[in-house]
Amino acid sequence: MKNNSRIFAMPFSSVYPLYIQKAERKGRTKEEVDEIIFWLTGYDEQSLQQHLENGTSLEAFFNEAPQINPNASLIKGVICGYRVEEIEDDLMRNIRYLDKLIDELAKGKPMEKILRK
Repeated sequence: MKNNSRIFAMPFSSVYPLYIQKAERKGRTKEEVDEIIFWLTGYDEQSLQQHLENGTSLEAFFNEAPQINPNASLIKGVICGYRVEEIEDDLMRNIRYLDKLIDELAKGKPMEKILRK
């Protein structure tokens, strides 16, 4: 896999609006995007807001996450040409997990399914 340092250094605040746009284009909401982020990372609204304001890198955002959801390992499938369950690097896998969940949201999947309930 290529060098991911550029992706890791990207501020989460630059990716976050893209997730929201993607969801809203498909009739989903910012609240649903936030719910997915909270579920995956263990952040809450206040801590998410802090990271957005501080320009936290994707790497720090995931490394400092209170808890990556234990059910995240149930997330399977292909995103950006990679099978998420086969990505070796934990950080990259967590980033792709989030991409995949937002993708499922945009494709109209019900929240219970997205949140692996």
